[in-house]
Amino acid sequence: MNRLIIPIPAVRDERGALAFAEAGRTIPFDVRRVFWIYDIPQEAQRGGHAHWTCSEVVVAVRGAFTMLLDDGCERREVRMDSPEKGLLVRAGVWCELKDFDPGTVLVVMASHPYDPEGYVHDYEEFVGERRHA
Repeated sequence: MNRLIIPIPAVRDERGALAFAEAGRTIPFDVRRVFWIYDIPQEAQRGGHAHWTCSEVVVAVRGAFTMLLDDGCERREVRMDSPEKGLLVRAGVWCELKDFDPGTVLVVMASHPYDPEGYVHDYEEFVGERRHA
């Protein structure tokens, strides 16, 4: 799980800050889908799955949360707390999101359109597939 954090460029002046991402530059793939998650109860957990073909970059545009990443060999937790950093979640990595601050909003840029067949929601199945890969 090398190079997980991607710097998100921002321009600041007296009017505030503008952060941006560009497919193929900031984001290491062509973005095919964008979605955002908000109104998250503090005790909620999200994710709990892996994608077999889709990679994502996750950005906390407001607030903060913790993301657990697991590639079948290594587990790592990353606190996402800035709109100026993105977390790269490559295909084949299990993810769980938790410990949401009140008012957290996160945006996800994905390499593929939504495909329910591309997910694995059972951790034991995920680990078994990763060991045979």
